[in-house]
Amino acid sequence: MLNTDEILSTIEMLHAEHLDVRAVTLALNVNDCAAPTGDGVCQKLFTKITTFAEKLVSTCDRIGNKYGIPVINKRVALSPVSTILAGHGRQAPLKIARALDRAASECGIDFVGGFTALVHKGITPAEDMLIRSLPEVLSQTKQVCSSVNVASRKAGVNMNAVKMMGGIIRDIAFATEDIRGFGCAKLVVFANIPEDSPFMAGAYMGAGEPEATINIGVSGPGVVSSALKRYKELHHGDVTLDQLAEEIKITSFRVTRAGELIGREVARELGIEFGIVDLSLAPTPTVGDSVGEILKALGISRIGAPGSTAAVAMLNDAVKKGGLFASSSVGGLSGAFIPVSEDSALAEAVESGALVLEKLEAMTSVCSVGLDMIAIPGETRPETISAIIADEMAIGVINNKTTAVRIIPVPGAKAGEFVDFGGLFGSTPILELRNDGGSEEFINYAGRIPAPLQSLSN
Repeated sequence: MLNTDEILSTIEMLHAEHLDVRAVTLALNVNDCAAPTGDGVCQKLFTKITTFAEKLVSTCDRIGNKYGIPVINKRVALSPVSTILAGHGRQAPLKIARALDRAASECGIDFVGGFTALVHKGITPAEDMLIRSLPEVLSQTKQVCSSVNVASRKAGVNMNAVKMMGGIIRDIAFATEDIRGFGCAKLVVFANIPEDSPFMAGAYMGAGEPEATINIGVSGPGVVSSALKRYKELHHGDVTLDQLAEEIKITSFRVTRAGELIGREVARELGIEFGIVDLSLAPTPTVGDSVGEILKALGISRIGAPGSTAAVAMLNDAVKKGGLFASSSVGGLSGAFIPVSEDSALAEAVESGALVLEKLEAMTSVCSVGLDMIAIPGETRPETISAIIADEMAIGVINNKTTAVRIIPVPGAKAGEFVDFGGLFGSTPILELRNDGGSEEFINYAGRIPAPLQSLSN
């Protein structure tokens, strides 16, 4: 039975602390959209998406208003488009991407994910074609998002794909030079890609899923930060880290419960199966709605200082424990995100010089994603971009966790300059990259980094 304090905490959570449903994502299997011609594939995709997603936006808005919890983004994630590209010519990827863009506009949804290639063990001709089309696709569409999985615990790291992605990312940046390389924000390179994440740009529908599901992403870093500050004030600062971890866990439990309520009701109204709720502390540029502020509440006064990695590890673990206790349908990533440009406190730490690339990489070893929304100088060598990806993939493979890289070379920009991507994507200083070019021989060997010993777990 809820007591008065719990009821008041929930009300405060809803109205004063930035609790929202960050994303409701309709996941669709589109393997039945294969056709003899590229135009046929486009028509089938457009019809399927608009049929299933026709009422997605209006339903989310109505239910969000009913409970006072706004649904910020409405999205569609597809099974990998590379599968239905097989056998079609070089013009097919852009045609299909434009069809996805039209479907998104028709339904009023924010993004379409699933322009995806899974190449952790090798690259098929269709996947090669999709990857090489990305500079054109991401510069000529607005809502299409892409992901490429280049590593897994079982397969190791496909360094041929890693080498390829360094050049592709640089090409995307210069193809979208007029918007500061922003096309790269719509691409994520993964190790151990999650098959049910509702968060873009990495959302796609994996194998073994139903025809369609509703996956929901709940976010509330402001809620957790405020809960920690209240707890510390209540106890006059006389607290221990395990007590703060427990408070994070309790708050995460409440946030997950609220989010699952929204997700299940949306699924029921649309007549689609409910999939998972992903409780991930995904920040926004709004001051206070920040994972960085949580780290400060945990006693890290300068984010990037020694102890930052331990604080992220504790936060990530407590969030997962609270979410799992709240629901049997927790999935996706469910933890703490550290996207630099989207988190005002992290961007501030980069600007002050307290948070550098190497420390960010260390923190990604214990958070839920990886190097996310990192802006780097536009003239960075492709081999250096590939090497950054390789390091992050190694962390994921060795630790059997999802890691990812969403990195943006900003054409014409140098370290220390500021770039503003607008809206939820925020703004950030350009990170300094030390030792640019020092990894070229390593990357050019290509080949494969074999799977680690712990992959032999059967």
